[in-house]
Amino acid sequence: MKQSLQLKLGTQLTMTPQLQQAIRLLQLSTLDLQQEIQSALDSNPLLESDFEEHTGEAPQEQNTPATSERQEREAANADSVREAQAEAGVDGDWNGEIPDDLPVDTRWDDIYTNSSYSGGEAEEYALEQRNAVSESLQDHLLWQLNLTPLTEGDKLIGEALIDAIAPNGFLDADLDELAAALNVETDEVLAVLKTIQHLEPVGCGARDLRESLLLQLRQLPEQTPWLAQAQAIVGQHLDLLGKRDFRQLSRRTRLSEIQLGEVMRLIQTLTPYPGEAFGGEEPQYVVPDVIVSRREQRWVVELNPETTPKLRINDTYAALIKRADNSNENNYLRDNLQEARWFLKSLQSRHETLLKVASCIVDKQRGFFEQGPEAMKPMVLANIAETIGMHESTISRVTTQKYMLTPRGVFELKYFFSSHVSTDSGEDASSTAIRALIRKLVDAEQPRKPLSDNKITQELDAQGIKVARRTVAKYRESMGIPSSSERKRLV
Repeated sequence: MKQSLQLKLGTQLTMTPQLQQAIRLLQLSTLDLQQEIQSALDSNPLLESDFEEHTGEAPQEQNTPATSERQEREAANADSVREAQAEAGVDGDWNGEIPDDLPVDTRWDDIYTNSSYSGGEAEEYALEQRNAVSESLQDHLLWQLNLTPLTEGDKLIGEALIDAIAPNGFLDADLDELAAALNVETDEVLAVLKTIQHLEPVGCGARDLRESLLLQLRQLPEQTPWLAQAQAIVGQHLDLLGKRDFRQLSRRTRLSEIQLGEVMRLIQTLTPYPGEAFGGEEPQYVVPDVIVSRREQRWVVELNPETTPKLRINDTYAALIKRADNSNENNYLRDNLQEARWFLKSLQSRHETLLKVASCIVDKQRGFFEQGPEAMKPMVLANIAETIGMHESTISRVTTQKYMLTPRGVFELKYFFSSHVSTDSGEDASSTAIRALIRKLVDAEQPRKPLSDNKITQELDAQGIKVARRTVAKYRESMGIPSSSERKRLV
């Protein structure tokens, strides 16, 4: 084969380290950005927070009228203290030794109680309590089991039973199989199970919903009104109760509608799944990146100052860099100076892009801010990208895990994007607005006669919004709204 040289012209996209850093910072959430900034401050000596001082000296106060008044008050207070000391026969310059025992008329515990002391071990304990993981259902039941007078064998059975309880509180194991695994009789396992079922929360260890509700009803005082009727409905007619067939329930139990309503009130005080109160996820608090407020008849968009820390170049270290010096120390400072400048530029680009996208969203969704979710307009990433002259991928990065504080609450930026549905007027309606209308219709319905999906479709059609019944059902399920039969109630 003959070797030869050829020249070809072509174009390709090359991402510089600066561009890669800018893209990475753009898609970070507020928490991740704070960690990234802290990491940069720890690793780069040329980068510092704007609140740091170059020296440890306190800044000198300016001689303002407020400062002069404060100094006069301090001088007057000092004169009052000296006069009080003179009247009591105490020398203000006395530096003698304090005796070991002093006469007191109060005890230490009378003043510094555990509730008022805020330092040392008490403060550390409070910090541990705030950061402690919530107790699980198994831990709560085991703690009570250890306080119950049982034999060692029964405690082993109880631990096995508690370990087999699902997070919702129901027993997720067969008693015969468990007894065979522990090499004990089934009656022994059943006896220990009854003990566990009476622990707090009552109903844990039940095999099904009926048993859980009956266990909770049996713990109520015998003089509780409508207790016998509630036990009869739960024990014999739970299927009708689940179907909300109140007419059949009234006929089977021979109760009037008013009486059945009283029984339903009692049943509604029970907890179907007693284990749901334990092991829940800790609430995740959101810090908004953008704040939207109404000022002088216009909407103002601004970045949250708490999420936009001010950084700067350390002038002291930057002044040490010499142009013609190629020593290791000088090269180290020069490289860190360049990285600090890139980092600051990437941060500035992130803030400008975020503010530009948020302002465009507010401008296009002005109806939402003034009228509510029902006035939300359909909008996709391409609409914002075309308006501000950026790529859709950039808009996607900006709107991911970024939140906006508005007078109507805190929303993720992605919340304002939705698909469109045709209407009779020829305009498109946002799917978010349709969901809000469905929620509004359901909230205003009669509890005794809730709206079916077909009826909701007709109500939307009357408002000029053409949407299929299956679409209404999909939107309703996405919002966690039960079906009409499940929403039906007497009280």
